[in-house]
Amino acid sequence: MQTDPKLVALRRGLLEPLVLAAVESRQRYAAEILAALQEADFPAQEGTLYPLLSRLRRDGLVQHEWHESPSGPPRKYFSLTKAGRDQLAAFREYWNELTHMISTMGR
Repeated sequence: MQTDPKLVALRRGLLEPLVLAAVESRQRYAAEILAALQEADFPAQEGTLYPLLSRLRRDGLVQHEWHESPSGPPRKYFSLTKAGRDQLAAFREYWNELTHMISTMGR
């Protein structure tokens, strides 16, 4: 895991687009989103994820539905809204521009 403060700040800025990407193709509840982040080797914790999901919902980027759970209380499943899809597409486009700039510098 990177400890350089600049790299840590960069990684922190990636949490929102990664969460949006996690619910792009299918609905997921918070524990599934957290597991997907951890599977991708992205360090995330519940204490960071839940407030972010609330903000994304308030900002109109995700929506949620309650679904019954076979093992416990109902779960809140998140999915992208149109605005969330647009935001994720804009991030991907900008990310591609940035990586292009970095790869072409010094040539």
